[in-house]
Formats: sequence, structure tokens, C-alpha cells
Amino acid sequence: MSNEEKEQSGYTLIDTAAIRASAGNLDDGAVTSGYQGDRKEIVAMLNSALATELVCVLRYKRHYYTVKGLENSSAKAEFLEHAVQEQEHADRVAERIVQLNGNPDFNPTGLVRHSHAEYDESEDITAMIRADLVAERVAIEVYRQMIAKIGNSDPTTRQLLVEIMAQEEEHADDMKDLLGY
Repeated sequence: MSNEEKEQSGYTLIDTAAIRASAGNLDDGAVTSGYQGDRKEIVAMLNSALATELVCVLRYKRHYYTVKGLENSSAKAEFLEHAVQEQEHADRVAERIVQLNGNPDFNPTGLVRHSHAEYDESEDITAMIRADLVAERVAIEVYRQMIAKIGNSDPTTRQLLVEIMAQEEEHADDMKDLLGY
């Protein structure tokens, strides 16, 4: 089928030759010439998300190790499960930063400063759960705003954030359930 016939039959033509020519720039890795996002801005947003996820890992780990009593075993299990999932989020965000030719910021001195969520040193189980619920709600709203800001300019990052936000919503529901609401 000729190009003219393809156009008339409804096929969308893609300029494969131009795509192949621009794909020769190997320095940009996964970022092609058609990428429409503001890489610096998106990497900065992702680094703040990375800091948030790492602070959440630390908060959940602390709660896991410091909560006491058999009556709190279900909360303890949730804390550990969430810590593992938050670490997975951090890993996925860091990988995306690298794909965008950025540098993931794991510097411990800036984690709390760049995190949207707060660290918590509560001793009381109810206070721990409340702190975790607040942090999850903060993360949900931050991800929602990042997703809106990115729009369609970077569908891969947008999809990543949508997936993470969905899991943060599950975490918030888990914490709400533990509080008995």
C-alpha cells in the first residue's frame, strides 16, 4: 500500500525516517526528541516525591519497631507492609529521575526539608496511626497536584504518579480502618 493509499484509508502516517534520525542521539537515553515535559521541573518534583517517600519509609519503620503489645499486632503488620511499599515507591521514583537524565537526591541532610510529609516520633499507637494517616493524605494531594501539573507532557511520569497515588489512597484507607472510623 502506498503512502497516498494509507492516507486515504485512514492510516496515520508516522515519519519513521525522522524518528530514526533523531533516535541516534544516544546521550538522552529514554528521553526522545518528542518529549514535551519540562525535565528540570519534573525532576525537581520527583526529587521532592523521593524525599517524601523516604521519610515515609523511616516513619513507618520507626512505628513498626516501637509499637508494643499483642493488641497492636495488626497495626504493626500494616506499618511494615507500608514501609516496604513506600520503599518500592521511592525506588520507582528514583528510577524515573534517572530515565529523565536527572540525579536522584538521597542526601539525608535534605530529606526532611524536601519532604512533603513529616517524620513522627509518637509513642502512642493512636498518635502513630493518625500521623501516618495525615502523611498519606498529604502524599495523595501532592501527587494529585503533580499529576495535574504534568498533564499530558510526560505520560510515563504521569502514569507512575497515578499508580503511586492509588496505593497511597489504599494506605490512607488502612490507617482510617485502624483508627476505627
